[in-house]
Amino acid sequence: MGAAAVADAAGHRPHDLLWVDDASALIPVDVFPEWAMTPWLSVAPVVVRRAGVLRGDRIPVGLRGAMRSERCAAHVAANRVTRSVSPEDIARRVSNRAQVRASTLPCLCTLARIAPALDGMSLGWGVTGGVGFTLASGFDVLRPDSDLDLLVRAPRRGDIDALHAVAALVVDAASGIDVQVETPCGAFALKEWLRTGGPVLLKTTDGPVFCDDPWHPDALDIARATAGAGA
Repeated sequence: MGAAAVADAAGHRPHDLLWVDDASALIPVDVFPEWAMTPWLSVAPVVVRRAGVLRGDRIPVGLRGAMRSERCAAHVAANRVTRSVSPEDIARRVSNRAQVRASTLPCLCTLARIAPALDGMSLGWGVTGGVGFTLASGFDVLRPDSDLDLLVRAPRRGDIDALHAVAALVVDAASGIDVQVETPCGAFALKEWLRTGGPVLLKTTDGPVFCDDPWHPDALDIARATAGAGA
């Protein structure tokens, strides 16, 4: 699979939230757990997963419940999706959300504080995780210890200086912020990239690969070949 294959056939990307026309459209990878009952699945969005080769028009998705431990993998046919919200869509509405401005939860207070600065940077950014799910769906799954999960899109290796600016903002803001950086080859943790100076564990459609250059398809192919040889 090509390194740029980070969207499914319907154009949805990892971390996008999807609503489906009926709970029956969701096909579990294994079996649905007890919490994943039809009333919840009929109203709550699912999140696009980063997965391998797709079968037909099926989109790999993840289901989440109200509790942190409630997660389930599934697929859904693209023609059963009725609505899609990207992390960037959620970020664009942060400044106008009374829920964010009035909240005393650390994750939402931090988001309200750093969103204007992120808006002023050159890289696209979005909100994922529990905060993104809550803001997009209206179902509050947040707790006082909830992290703030963010996504930053860095399509070019020349975006490194901008990533350092994001890192400085995040470090100054608070702990409990997890930033995933999305490149054409996959996604990596900003904290890990800062710590190693380059080599990272890159999440790809074929699984995680330790890669020296997360922007370069050739480096990714070499990493996959090396991992395969050592298996």
